[in-house]
Amino acid sequence: MLVMQKCLYPSVWRHTGSLMFKYLNQNQSPVRLGAIQTEVHPETCSCAGEENWVDNRTIYVGHREPPPGAEAYIPQRYPDNRIVSSKYTFWNFVPKNLFEQFRRIANFYFLIIFLVQLIIDTPTSPVTSGLPLLFVITVTAIKQGYEDWLRHKADNAMNQCPVHFIQHGKLVRKQSRKLRVGDIVMVKEDETFPCDLIFLSSSRGDGTCFVTTASLDGESSHKTYYAVQDTKAFRTEQEIDALHATIECEQPQPDLYKPLGSENLLLRGATLKNTEKIFGVAIYTGMETKMALNYQAKSQKRSAVEKSMNVFLIVYLCILISKALINTALKYVWQSDPFRDEPWYNQKTESERKRNLFLRAFTDFLAFMVLFNYIIPVSMYVTVEMQKFLGSYFLTWDEEMFDEDTGEGPLVNTSDLNEELGQVEYVFTDKTGTLTENNMEFIECCIEGHVYIPHVICNGQILHDCTGIDMIDSSPGASGKEREELFFRALCLCHTVQVKDDDNIDGLKKSQLSRRPCIYISSSPDEVALVEGIQRLGYTYLRLKDNFMEILNRENDIERFELLETLSFDSVRRRMSVIVKSATGDIFLFCKGADSSIFPRVKEGKIDQIRSRVERNAVEGLRTLCVAYKKFTHKEYDFLHKMLQSSMLALQDREKKLAEAYDKIEKDLILLGATAVEDRLQEKAADTIEALQKAGIKVWVLTGDKMETAAATCYACKLFRRNTQILELTTKKIEEQSLHDVLFDLSKTVLRHSGSLTRDSFSGLSADMHDYGLIIDGAALSLIMKPREDGSSGNYRELFLEICRNCSAVLCCRMAPLQKAQIVKLIKLSKEHPITLAIGDGANDVSMILEAHVGIGVIGKEGRQAARNSDYAIPKFKHLKKMLLVHGHFYYVRISELVQYFFYKNVCFIFPQFLYQFFCGFSQQPLYDTAYLTLYNISFTSLPILLYSLLEQHIGADMLKREPTLYRDIAKNALLRWRVFIYWTFLGVFDAMVFFFGAYFLFENTSVSSNGQMFGNWTFGTLVFTVLVFTVTLKLALDTRYWTWINHFVIWGSLLFYIIFSLLWGGIIWPFLNYQRMYYVFMQMLSSGPAWLGIILLIIISLLPDVLKKILCRQLWPTATERIQNTSRQHRDHISEFTPLASMKSPRYRSNDCSSSPPRRTNWCFLCANLLSRNSL
Repeated sequence: MLVMQKCLYPSVWRHTGSLMFKYLNQNQSPVRLGAIQTEVHPETCSCAGEENWVDNRTIYVGHREPPPGAEAYIPQRYPDNRIVSSKYTFWNFVPKNLFEQFRRIANFYFLIIFLVQLIIDTPTSPVTSGLPLLFVITVTAIKQGYEDWLRHKADNAMNQCPVHFIQHGKLVRKQSRKLRVGDIVMVKEDETFPCDLIFLSSSRGDGTCFVTTASLDGESSHKTYYAVQDTKAFRTEQEIDALHATIECEQPQPDLYKPLGSENLLLRGATLKNTEKIFGVAIYTGMETKMALNYQAKSQKRSAVEKSMNVFLIVYLCILISKALINTALKYVWQSDPFRDEPWYNQKTESERKRNLFLRAFTDFLAFMVLFNYIIPVSMYVTVEMQKFLGSYFLTWDEEMFDEDTGEGPLVNTSDLNEELGQVEYVFTDKTGTLTENNMEFIECCIEGHVYIPHVICNGQILHDCTGIDMIDSSPGASGKEREELFFRALCLCHTVQVKDDDNIDGLKKSQLSRRPCIYISSSPDEVALVEGIQRLGYTYLRLKDNFMEILNRENDIERFELLETLSFDSVRRRMSVIVKSATGDIFLFCKGADSSIFPRVKEGKIDQIRSRVERNAVEGLRTLCVAYKKFTHKEYDFLHKMLQSSMLALQDREKKLAEAYDKIEKDLILLGATAVEDRLQEKAADTIEALQKAGIKVWVLTGDKMETAAATCYACKLFRRNTQILELTTKKIEEQSLHDVLFDLSKTVLRHSGSLTRDSFSGLSADMHDYGLIIDGAALSLIMKPREDGSSGNYRELFLEICRNCSAVLCCRMAPLQKAQIVKLIKLSKEHPITLAIGDGANDVSMILEAHVGIGVIGKEGRQAARNSDYAIPKFKHLKKMLLVHGHFYYVRISELVQYFFYKNVCFIFPQFLYQFFCGFSQQPLYDTAYLTLYNISFTSLPILLYSLLEQHIGADMLKREPTLYRDIAKNALLRWRVFIYWTFLGVFDAMVFFFGAYFLFENTSVSSNGQMFGNWTFGTLVFTVLVFTVTLKLALDTRYWTWINHFVIWGSLLFYIIFSLLWGGIIWPFLNYQRMYYVFMQMLSSGPAWLGIILLIIISLLPDVLKKILCRQLWPTATERIQNTSRQHRDHISEFTPLASMKSPRYRSNDCSSSPPRRTNWCFLCANLLSRNSL
């Protein structure tokens, strides 16, 4: 609670919520304004884990300070109005980016290796480590700098938006970033509020304005806000500028639902609607606005694959250190014999003999580290960065994910998380604008048991002179006609809908005269849908003028009703009513509300028929309302009018007395009928959720909307099904029982039937499995997250998580933006550490988008803040299906193969070097030439794996969409598990031993030259290297299932390049080389028949075990993916990402007869593909 500060000069305070407004007239004399006080309950409103701030701030409106000596004036400093979502600045980019990059184990390792090469004499040049490292750091810095520059650009566009200030009685236009706390701002229609404002006055006579807060809480409906009562008469700039007042309010808090004079507070990001202009004073600016406080700090996200890479690098680093230690120890064992230590041709100098033994051993250890350091290739990080960057374009090029309605396609804001799309286990989605189109549509109404459906052709009778109505059962009788007209009038009158201003002709709008649809706005989209639906049924609401509501009936006659009372809707009563007086003097009460609040209050009507229809519509996921009426005599109305007035003017227990008055008025009603409204789902939203559930992904809906609205949407999108048992963990339940009891009851319920649902068994679609759905609201979540007095806060969280794990779907409603992020974080940090994805379309979704492992923004109607802060953006929710099941699947499989293949080919590369030390006295003699050491990872073997990781399709895209269960095969980082990693490592060791010892036995006691000349050590190393290059390249060719001309070009081209390079490198005397040890070595090796035979045999022996293993596993223990591959082997005609859309639509791709359609690539390509892939996988 706020404490009113003592004033030293006359003043009057107005207290609304936790806002106190002190107004002084121009003569500084006291003015009596009255007081309104509302209670604030922080324990039910605050975000979970947030502390309640008790200090407050004093704001001087228009920066008018109190007169000298009037009161103690302490100037306060507040931030300016700049919004910052960028990560770097011009000054900190280089150090901050370098710090983040060298946090990577590989980058830090190569930096150390580079420094070692500079400091001591090593077998290889520092250039071999320095240049690749510089290339990696530079490419990554440019990429991240460009992404942050885009964020800077978006921030500048927002911060430089023009805003109208009032200074010295005149309007001044300035940039938004220059706005300060206390400035008076004018906002025009359709403009967004530049900061959090206190609403002073409006161009509307009643001091109201209409606002949409879609980008804050996801609700696109129009909300009504009221100017401060004492300033609403100030209409001009001069009057506003003459205002002397101070505002005392609490410090900024992130909770959107905590009342801070909520009817007067206009939040940044909201949009002014149907109001010409308003004036307001800035109280929170920049990063202190509620919208900014609900942002999460943008942190560096790292994928599961990258984390696995780091772990594997640590393993290989341990292997590297072990190799270096073993070789160092064996070197000194070898040199323990003086003859081996100092042969006659290599005597040591005196200084070398006196050198410290430990220093020599350490230097040798570092030299071995440098010699073997290629086992951890820096080129892998370059290739991974390029694969992610280039691979992201396939997502943006996907024309199936292009939305023609909006003209938008998918966007990739960061390519670092491509493979994470293939590992998602939880999807957290917003509702409004993400699952739904933000459009309410009137479906039907039931009057006296008769059903009316606008604009639907049925077999029933069409009412006379109303082409918009079709009936599906018999016509009502004479009494039914009267009730029917009362029903239509009730829906035209019982609402808070406003008609958007338009051009008038003699007091009536053009749209009214031509019976064109009016533009309606309301705080409830349901009301707009009902009024528009009734308009199609023959009754049109025209306007509210001078407290008279006008409607146009079927005969085009205007009926006028005087609005006497409005009994507003509230969540407890779940209904609203109006009392109107007709032109004939009859007084009616029209009431509409939820069936549970209307049926107990009716005394007559076709209750059973209407109840049956309501239940049927509810099962179909439609939003239903019941309509009833009551007729009053003038004497009865006078009595209830006095009762309402006394309740409204009560100083104590006002809400309670009003509720009692409403209860007495809204009883003994006559039931007229019911309505059904649909919040139209986005196209294929239900199909997408069903596919995600089949893929083993759990879907949670997190929304700021009401529970009833959100639950209806969950039924409509098939998140909740007809057999789903709904469990509630809401404030209402907790009020009836303690939180402890509710949680334990729910836990017993879910564990009694299912025990524990595993990921593999969960699909959400099983008919025989007991299906549970959980509904929780924001206040209940606050209590769960709140630490208990006994310090055992974690118990409730664990119990809550256990309940959630056993539910097929979870709905979280009335969530503040930070609470959405807390839910995501709670699941993300649970003991299973699942991969999470958050998707939303408004600024209220930014926090959870940033918190999740993968954040996706929907480019919708609520602005682009979610899309800007997300990792990826898509036009519609339906595109999530292909993004995860196809693109995510491909990304993960491709990069997993890339990582494993890189480690494999580098084990093949370095292990022969390790074995060679046993045959050269541990002298640190390289097995390969320096050019081969440098170019192996850069040129000879880099392009094939890069193109493989970009183009490979182990299974067709169409099949992945048709069979979502294939997504489970790659779940939980399946392709980078320890078992797979160890297999690849041992395969590399086996192949390396075949290369080395095969060449060794070939050379031993064998004359390999036609003239009997023995080959030297460089020829031996070249033979090993040749077998190595051909084996690792052909291994990749065998693994390739999807061949294009590009694959053929880079695979065979890389082998050809190696041969040509070796011929040129050893066949020409290069003048820039001091020595040329490889001169004529390669040609001499190729001139030997045994060398040719040895190369071919060693390649076959190296590849054979892997081929046999894959054939046996495919036949005996096939995975789901391999079974699909076997069945579709004869019908493979996969569509490449390079294939134009026009050719994809051509008849050849729709034909199932492979023999009748011409091949898409040349015949020799298919021959090579069949030969090379026959034993693959």
